[in-house]
Amino acid sequence: MHTLRLCVQPLMMNMKKITGALLGCMVLQQGISQHHPVIRVNIDLAVKAQTIHNFAASDAWSCQFTGTWPDDKRNQLADWLFSSDTTADGQPKGIGLSMWRFNIGAGSAGQGDASGIRDEWRRADCFLGTDHQYDWQQAAGQVWFLNAAKARGVQQFLGFLNSPPVTFTRNGKAFADKGQCNLSPEKYSAVAGFLKDVVLGVKRLTGITFDFVSPVNEPQWDWSDGGQEGCPYNNEQIYGLVKSIDQTFHQYQLPTRILIPEAGKLNYLYAGEDKPAKGTQTAAFFDPHSPTYLGDRSHVYKAVAGHSYFTTSPQDTAVAIRKKLYAALQGIPFWQSEYCILGDNAGEMNGSKVDLGMDAALYVARVIHTDLTVANAASWQWWLAISPYDYKDGLIYIDKNKAGGQVRDTKMLWVLGNYSRFVRPGAQRVAVQWKGDDTTRDICLSAYRNKDNTLALVIVNSGAADAAIEVRGKGVPHGGMRSYTTNTKSNLRPGNVNGRTLIVPARAVVTVTQQLNIYKQ
Repeated sequence: MHTLRLCVQPLMMNMKKITGALLGCMVLQQGISQHHPVIRVNIDLAVKAQTIHNFAASDAWSCQFTGTWPDDKRNQLADWLFSSDTTADGQPKGIGLSMWRFNIGAGSAGQGDASGIRDEWRRADCFLGTDHQYDWQQAAGQVWFLNAAKARGVQQFLGFLNSPPVTFTRNGKAFADKGQCNLSPEKYSAVAGFLKDVVLGVKRLTGITFDFVSPVNEPQWDWSDGGQEGCPYNNEQIYGLVKSIDQTFHQYQLPTRILIPEAGKLNYLYAGEDKPAKGTQTAAFFDPHSPTYLGDRSHVYKAVAGHSYFTTSPQDTAVAIRKKLYAALQGIPFWQSEYCILGDNAGEMNGSKVDLGMDAALYVARVIHTDLTVANAASWQWWLAISPYDYKDGLIYIDKNKAGGQVRDTKMLWVLGNYSRFVRPGAQRVAVQWKGDDTTRDICLSAYRNKDNTLALVIVNSGAADAAIEVRGKGVPHGGMRSYTTNTKSNLRPGNVNGRTLIVPARAVVTVTQQLNIYKQ
C-alpha cells in the first residue's frame, strides 16, 4: 500500500484544517495490471467542505438565433442542456444544468454594422431602445431558452451585462475606447434603473425572476477592439455602480442579488498583478476595512466570482493559484463563473479547433475537479452553451446559420454532466481518503452528498489503463450503486455496480450514485 500524492486544498470544518488524506487527483505509481489492482476509497461523510450552489452555462451568443430555430432542433438543444429526465432504460437525456446565464444585451445588434462589432453573432439585442422605450419582444430567441430551461426544471437564473446599454455609454457603442471605462458615474443610476426594469420585465414575460444579476464582466480587459460587447472598470468604478444598483434593488424590494466581480482570471481575486487598480478584488469588495467595501450591502451576494481562463496549465500552476485564492477568500464562497478552453494552456491543450471527443473533455474534467477541490468552488459555469465557431468554446456546436442547421453534442457537454446532472444545488462536498495499488495513471476523485441523501462520486480517469475502485465508508451501504460513464463510446451510460468495486474505463469520467443510509453519518 502506498500513500498517494494529492493535488488538493485541505478541507475546512469549523474554520480548522482537517488533516489526513483528502479529495483530489491521485498520482498512483507503477501500472495497473490486467487484473486491475484495487484502489480502495473511503468516503468520510463527517468531513465536509463547500456547499454546491449550481452548475451553469450561458446563452451567449447563439441562443438569440437558435431560440427561433425549428422546434425539433431547439428542443434537442434545450434537452441536452437542461433535462434531468431519463429514458426507460435509465439513460439521461441531458446534463441537468441547475442555473442558466442570460445575456442582458447592450443593443449592438440594433446598431448593425455601425456597432463596430464585426461578427453579427457577437452582437446582442437590448430591451431598451435608443428612444428610451422598452421593447419586450427583443431577444425572443434568448427568452425562448429561458422558458425552455424553466420547463425542464432549472430553478436558478442569472442575467449578465457585458456592456451597459449603448443608450448610456460614453461613446454610444457597446465596447470601449482605448481601454477606458465606457460608463460615466452620472449614468450609474440609469443602469441601475435599467437592471431593475429588466428584472421586472422578464418576470412579467416569463414568470422567471433573476436570482442574480452580474453587472460587470472581466473588468480587467480593455474591451476596445470591437470583438464583442464589453466594458472595462477599475475597483472604484465597480464600487460606484454596484452601490447604485444595490440602492435601487433595495428601494424596489427585489429579491435579486448582485454577483461580482467576474474577474478575467483568478489571480486578480487575490493579487494586483499587472493591474493594481483592478486587482486584489476579494479584499477590495469584501474586506470591511476597504474603501470599496460592498459586503454589507443587502443586495450584494456574498460570493466572489472569477474566471478560470489562463490559470489551468500546467497542473502544478493551476493548483498553486487556487491555493492562493482559497487562502484569500477567508471563508467567502467562490464561484467559477466562466470557462472554456482558451489559449494554448502551456502547450497542453489549444483552444483552437473544435474537439468533439475525449481529449478536450478530459482536460475540462481536470479543470472542474481542480476548481471544486482546491479552490472549493461553490459554482462552476461554462461560457458558450452553443457555439458556431471552430474553437473549443461550446458544449454544443451548430452551423452558423440564423434560420436552422445541424447540432452536434460534445464529450465536454457530457463530462460536465457527470457533475451537473448528479451534484445538485445544496450538495456538500465530503472527504475521500484512499491508499491504492500502484499504477501509472492519474485518477481524480471527489464526492458529494446531496440534500436527498444520495451520494455522487465523480471519478476522472485520464490514463490509458482501466482502474478498479472499491468504495467504502461509514454510512455508505454495500451495493446499490449505479454508474454513469462518459467515454469515446458513451454519454452518461448507466450501469449497475456489483458489490463495492467498479472498473473505471481508461480515458473516461464516471459518476457513481448511491442512496446513503439515512441514520448513519
